[in-house]
Amino acid sequence: MAKIPRNFRLLEELEKGEKGIGDGSCSYGLEDGDDIMMSNWNGTIIGPGHTVHENRIYSLKIHCGTTYPDDPPTVHFVSRVNLPFVNQTNGKVEQTKLSVLTKWNRESSIETVLVSIRREMAAFNNRKLPQPPEGSVF
Repeated sequence: MAKIPRNFRLLEELEKGEKGIGDGSCSYGLEDGDDIMMSNWNGTIIGPGHTVHENRIYSLKIHCGTTYPDDPPTVHFVSRVNLPFVNQTNGKVEQTKLSVLTKWNRESSIETVLVSIRREMAAFNNRKLPQPPEGSVF
């Protein structure tokens, strides 16, 4: 099977992100519409219901390097959050602690990362973790 070039892949993701994902609980788009390399993205996750994250809106920065989609993007929370896979100093999502990043493959996408993070927020061990004040940032 032919390997889709990076920019074609990112254009597909941009189009999908602009249409919205499923129920609208996760969204993403380019940070700067003039970024011809399509490297820097913004993401948003609405916290899952029946958890300490309910009704909170989390902002993230996503960077797709030159080897994307062969290698996963780097993801940082802008909004402060207490989760076991997020560095509490700088908000970076630790690649070795989040399965969607450790098991990354070319079929994975920005969408799969955001949906996976949201799923982890609702996981039994994370759903009741004490959280920083709403609106605080890294």
